[in-house]
Amino acid sequence: MNSPPLSLGAGQQVMTPSKGVGERKIRRLEMLESVLALGGLVLLRDSVEWEGRSLLKALIKKSALRGEQVHVLGCEVSEEEFREGFDSSINSQLVYHDLFRDPLNWSKTGEALPGGPLGVLRAMCSRTGPGPVTIALDSLSWLLLHLPCTTVCQTLHALSHQDSRPGDSSPVEHVHVLGLLHGELHGPGPMGTLSALARTEVTLSGTRSQASAHILYRRPQQRPTHETAGSPVPWSRPGYQPHLL
Repeated sequence: MNSPPLSLGAGQQVMTPSKGVGERKIRRLEMLESVLALGGLVLLRDSVEWEGRSLLKALIKKSALRGEQVHVLGCEVSEEEFREGFDSSINSQLVYHDLFRDPLNWSKTGEALPGGPLGVLRAMCSRTGPGPVTIALDSLSWLLLHLPCTTVCQTLHALSHQDSRPGDSSPVEHVHVLGLLHGELHGPGPMGTLSALARTEVTLSGTRSQASAHILYRRPQQRPTHETAGSPVPWSRPGYQPHLL
């Protein structure tokens, strides 16, 4: 049984541990909602100190729970490792495009994805299925190291603007493109170009014991706005799994 909070007088109460955990969870869920709210390209910028894959997976889970189609282009970890932490209902909604196992088809087993990473991305651009969709790139850095920056940026623009095709009278549906970006691997040129394409940017940073997420929103015809999520940020800790949200 939980003990009641101690009264401090004048209507003030000490927050119980369970209440504190509940409020932190609510704040994290609100942050995920805000990151996904604008649609389009969402950049998740991490670093050696603060990894961003756990945040990527938390956003994927949020999209899946909303009933969205979810496609994952996996380049840096195995499919088994990426799916770890999701329950069966979430995993059943993920379409995983595996570029990690044999990205260049060296094994000649026929398991490689047709057209390689660019072929997969172009196929996603021409999708015809109805409803909102989330496309997760794990990672965008891997693509930039294997493909020309111009090609990647043009493809990202096509992916993230599927909800605004000229002459399309169908109802507008959100398209989220979540790109995990390892900031230390790229110079100011590619970073600046990608930043200009993104509607939302999340940059993970902080000290050794305390992290923060700096969020930049670019709403159409409005000035960019900034927000900083309070710390600690659990998805940046080693060993964090998205089922904790």
